[in-house]
Amino acid sequence: MPKFTWNIDPALLHIGSYELRYYSLIFVAVFLGGHALLRWQIMRGGGEDEDASDFFVYGVLAVLIGSRVGHVIFYDYEKALADPIWILKIWTGGLSSHGAVMGLLFAMWLFTKRRGISYVEGMDRFSFAAALGATLVRIGNFFNSEIVGKVTNQTWGVRFPRFDQNTDAPYRHPSQLYEIVLGLFVLGALYVVDRIAGKEKRPRGLMVSTFFILYFGGRFFIEFFKELQVESIEKAVGLTMGQILSIPCFLLGIFGLIMSLKKRVPVGWYPEDEDEDEDEDDDEEDDERDETSDDEDSEEDEHDEEEKPIKSKLRRQPQAIDKSGVHHDHDADVDEEFSLSEEERRKRTREELKKEDEE
Repeated sequence: MPKFTWNIDPALLHIGSYELRYYSLIFVAVFLGGHALLRWQIMRGGGEDEDASDFFVYGVLAVLIGSRVGHVIFYDYEKALADPIWILKIWTGGLSSHGAVMGLLFAMWLFTKRRGISYVEGMDRFSFAAALGATLVRIGNFFNSEIVGKVTNQTWGVRFPRFDQNTDAPYRHPSQLYEIVLGLFVLGALYVVDRIAGKEKRPRGLMVSTFFILYFGGRFFIEFFKELQVESIEKAVGLTMGQILSIPCFLLGIFGLIMSLKKRVPVGWYPEDEDEDEDEDDDEEDDERDETSDDEDSEEDEHDEEEKPIKSKLRRQPQAIDKSGVHHDHDADVDEEFSLSEEERRKRTREELKKEDEE
């Protein structure tokens, strides 16, 4: 089994007291890559390029604030109380993926609400970017030698001297690498599900539900190999904080998938009120067609009623017999009837009926 030591300096460059960390560069890749994937999804759904660009600001703030606040609340509140300035030092690490998800959920709600877009539609379009972000962030954790796994049986694993602060550090599960593989798997699964479901023919809510089920379901199992982060809580309940937070997300994904497949609401990046207006227009057009059809039926009935006296009169005409003894079905008067125009025939018929009534 493979085993090696990971002791990389988390800073790529040192400039005086300042340093440029891999973690910071990776976050730039998260934002740029996420924007590209969101733009692809929105424009494919009928939206515009500027929609993805506008959400970029929402997304950056949501990830930075949500993930940092989430880490402070769920994992490191004691350190935050002892050193409040540390909360602002995001580049040193300490960002919660669950906090980032909560921040993004709120940001997408705010963004879609202001534009009249379906909230579920927005989350559906963002699922690819979320999977990419979850993958790249774990690369940053690996460079920072943080969120490490539990100690292995020492026949394999990775040593993290910077985490254990010991040159003879024990071999541990590289849980960051496990989550990188998980993220790539989820990203690939989303692509496959999107194609199988017909891309823009897929039911709304399918993609975000799939992301929640696969990512947080996988995250729950990977947590068994990770070192405890909040021992006071995790030892008491028998689950890690990551598992506790993943359970509701996983269940939300199951619920969303059931509702998505049941309702099968068509996808599309358009205002919800516009969809309602289209339905109303369709109803109005149906009503107009029904009224037109009724008018045409009424005119046909009137025409049939006017034709009946003519046909009746024709049936009463005697058959003419020529010298050869052959019966003819019409005579000169009848020929004259048919040579007249429609209006003249009707007028003549009414006059004849009137005379019959007078007699």
